[in-house]
Amino acid sequence: MPVPETIAQPRSGVETDTGPGRPQPATEVLRPHAEHAFADELAALAAADDRPRPARWRLSPWAVATYLLGGTLPDGTVITPKYVGPRRIVEVAVTTLATDRALLLLGVPGTAKTWVSEHLAAAVSGDSTLLVQGTAGTPEEAIRYGWDYARLLAHGPSRDALVPSPVMRAMAQGMTARVEELTRIPADVQDTLITILSEKTLPLPELGQEVQAVPGFNLIATANDRDRGVNELSSALRRRFNTVVLPLPATPEAEVDIVARRVEQLGRSLALPPVPDGVDEIRRVVTVFRELRDGVTTDGRTRVKSPSGTLSTAEAISVVTGGLALAAHFGDGVLRPADIAAGILGAVVRDPAADRVVWQEYLETVVRERDGWKDFYRACREVSG
Repeated sequence: MPVPETIAQPRSGVETDTGPGRPQPATEVLRPHAEHAFADELAALAAADDRPRPARWRLSPWAVATYLLGGTLPDGTVITPKYVGPRRIVEVAVTTLATDRALLLLGVPGTAKTWVSEHLAAAVSGDSTLLVQGTAGTPEEAIRYGWDYARLLAHGPSRDALVPSPVMRAMAQGMTARVEELTRIPADVQDTLITILSEKTLPLPELGQEVQAVPGFNLIATANDRDRGVNELSSALRRRFNTVVLPLPATPEAEVDIVARRVEQLGRSLALPPVPDGVDEIRRVVTVFRELRDGVTTDGRTRVKSPSGTLSTAEAISVVTGGLALAAHFGDGVLRPADIAAGILGAVVRDPAADRVVWQEYLETVVRERDGWKDFYRACREVSG
């Protein structure tokens, strides 16, 4: 039996163009990666950062947290917040990545798990693209490695015939890998991560070799337990993660701020009207979503039924962005109730039978009686039929 060979860096068949030296994207893309969209902020933080950095980290843990939460540097550079929420959550997440524990971002849909994961990877490794997207059909090869079958058939198993996964590349290069929607991946494929996370080793039994992770490697996974198609994590795998729960925004003001910031970013890339013209409508969308989500009106006086959907912050962002597009292309560029009514209806009424009753009752008992909401009520009634 061949003696396993320890490999710290990939050979020619495993080398990729990822990492700091990889080709830069085109100057115009619909959604640039975080490390490109916020390159100036990352460069300013790196220049001002004089704190200790873990091996192969681009920034210190303090600078990574500042990049996520925002702040002003001594030279006056403003770092925009990427995450609006408790500071301690970000600090725990960043600290986890500096240890030998992997990070699991857990929360209901729409709590910015993917967003935080991407920005953490961008700040720590300068590369957020080492990504495995979890689905019900994700195979084991997506986490471990695959084969170039033309070379495999011609020359047999070899490193040149190996096709590395993003996790394998991250291990060899000392970078941060990401696994999105971990609980959507079949349980037997999930458990492929156990050896990687506990032993920091990926065996290559076909070659009698292994890839050992070098300092700097870690993994961020995201998961939620309220969506359909969820596969529970085994206790063995869950123990390999430090779990950080991302909550829904604590206050209406915080949620309005999050929606406005994100819509403004999306609007710039889509050439949509600026957000300030529609702040009142953003506040209405957030209010409706929060009341239906919580089952009680903001003043606490009226109980309301909750629909089957999650009505997350991400869905509020989608509703407002769609409304801005309507206002830009079929209106006067100003976000109005008629522009967001259809989007709200689509977000709330997921079950045509039960959710429509919930929505109609909410319109008649809450929206109709609320001062200053008459135009919003009429718009919603018109699209509701």
